[in-house]
Amino acid sequence: MQNTIISHIPKQAIPKVLELLEHDNLTVLVKNERKTRHGDYRKLPNGKHQITINNNLNKYRFLITLVHEVAHFETYKNYGRLIKPHGLEWKRTFQHLMLPFINPEVFPLNLLPLLARHFKNPKASSDTDSDLAYALKQFDDSSSNKTYVFEVPFGTVFKFRDKKTFKKVSKRVKRFECVEISTGKVYLFSPNAEIDIIE
Repeated sequence: MQNTIISHIPKQAIPKVLELLEHDNLTVLVKNERKTRHGDYRKLPNGKHQITINNNLNKYRFLITLVHEVAHFETYKNYGRLIKPHGLEWKRTFQHLMLPFINPEVFPLNLLPLLARHFKNPKASSDTDSDLAYALKQFDDSSSNKTYVFEVPFGTVFKFRDKKTFKKVSKRVKRFECVEISTGKVYLFSPNAEIDIIE
C-alpha cells in the first residue's frame, strides 16, 4: 500500500504521510479515475476503514485529497458518526492535519497563499475554491484534455462527465448557465466544473 501512495505524493511529504497512515485498521487504495469524486472514506462492515484516491490526480491534489479523507477517518474515530460529514469537527481536523504540509518544501510557492486562504475555512471539495482548483490544474499531466467551464467562451458545446452534452450560455453571480442540448433544460455549473470540449 505505502509504495503505491509514495509514488503519488511530493517526496518531502512522505514521512508525515506515513505517520498519518500508521493505523492497523486503515487501508488506502489507489483507484482508476471516478468522475464524481477525487477520493472517499468509508467504514467497512468488518470494522476496518478504507480510503480510496483517484490515480489520475497530480501529486499536490493527491496529497490534499488524501489528507481530506484521513480527516474523515480521524473525525469518525474521535467524534463518532452522528456529526455532519464536512462540519466543524471535520474542518478543524483537516486544518490540523494539513498544517504541517503547507510549506515551501512540499508545495510550490505560488500555491502557498491559496492554500493558506483555503484552509482558513476548508470546503467539502477543493474544487469549490476556483482559484485553488485552477492553480492546482497547472500541475496536471499535459496530456489531459480537461478544461474548466469558466475558461471557455459562451456558445461552447461540451460534454460533462462523459455523458450529457451542454452549451454554455450565460453567467449568474457565481455560476454559469448551460443548456442541455437534448432537452433544452438549463443547469447551473460551478466555474471550475471539468468539461470535455466537443470539437
